[in-house]
Amino acid sequence: MQKPLIQQACDWLAGQQKAMVDCLEALVNIDSNSYDKAGTDAVADLIAQWLEQDGITVIRHPRPDSGDILEAHLGEIGQGHALLMGHRDTVFPTGTVASRGYTQQDNLGFGPGVADMKSGLVMNCFVLRALSRLPHCPLPVRALFTADEEIGSPDGRAFIEAAAQGARAALNVEPGRVSGNVVTGRKGGAGFLINVAGKAAHAGVSHADGASAIETLARKITKLHALTDYDTGITTNVGTITGGVSRNTVAPSASAQLDIRFVTTAQRDLLYQAIQSIIAETEILGTKVTIEQTSEFYPLEERMSRALFKIYQSQANAIGFAVDGECTGGCSDAGWTASLGIPTLCGLGPVGAKMHTDEEYCLLDTLIPRTQALTTTLLALSELPAVTTTKLAY
Repeated sequence: MQKPLIQQACDWLAGQQKAMVDCLEALVNIDSNSYDKAGTDAVADLIAQWLEQDGITVIRHPRPDSGDILEAHLGEIGQGHALLMGHRDTVFPTGTVASRGYTQQDNLGFGPGVADMKSGLVMNCFVLRALSRLPHCPLPVRALFTADEEIGSPDGRAFIEAAAQGARAALNVEPGRVSGNVVTGRKGGAGFLINVAGKAAHAGVSHADGASAIETLARKITKLHALTDYDTGITTNVGTITGGVSRNTVAPSASAQLDIRFVTTAQRDLLYQAIQSIIAETEILGTKVTIEQTSEFYPLEERMSRALFKIYQSQANAIGFAVDGECTGGCSDAGWTASLGIPTLCGLGPVGAKMHTDEEYCLLDTLIPRTQALTTTLLALSELPAVTTTKLAY
């Protein structure tokens, strides 16, 4: 008697530990900063090679100014497919690999982007490879490997939203939490650049003739920070300020970078309105303030992950590990799919910690079970009816 599909997939994956670690080492040893097109494209080359060797359909969307978008298909993509997501870029500057490439110590793998999210990319590749080996894949799967998530997905967002149309679920392999949990909720966030133009004057001789851009900015920072509300999860933070020309000159210019975080899209809308009102207020006559949005992520609201998490949790328990869901203040591409009304789950990758630092690591013994859990979740989803998704108005 032929084994059930879930058992067949898990059995094949159980023997792939060395292969997965070898793939992880290969990816980590490629510099792939968000602005390094050659590097992110080199990562795409390897992924495409691995998938095509197993007969998996790979489509490459060339991009002129950022890393190419890589897409993989299993089955006929249409209404009711599952979307796997992962990003190839890291925050580390080109040249990092030369000074500290992949290393391994017992169960820990180290290196730039080893957890965020080279291990997740390996995981998605092996999920696709496991499904491709089955007598038939009962669920169409679309996998997207983008190249600019660490800078807000300015190019990748459109491809994510297009690939998500008609999906029954979106699963993002950002690193699992250090607790072993997956991510069932993420804050949304945005970045802004605030510029203030004032009027210079000698601070001792003609102080009254000037209009201080720094003073205007300082007053606005106080008001912007007052929008923080820990009880509701809203935070605002001016993280950098610059301005002025000398100690004894009334500042003719100043600028600041503002970061905001929010839990729901409703909070986002109100927060944007409040910020615009603060910017529009006149602090000092003779100064002019402008604001430019530089980045944005939508939130993954917990209501969008609840049902999908129950399926994943059940599959993880069957494989042999306990998992819970948790929320985080960090943003990810999961917010784009959740904002379309698509059930979305994040943090499904191998467990890692200390992301974006020189001490970043991945727990190598989580590669197999987390890949098995994601694979079996996809197979479990195939038994559910496809749900038509409609883009929500945000």
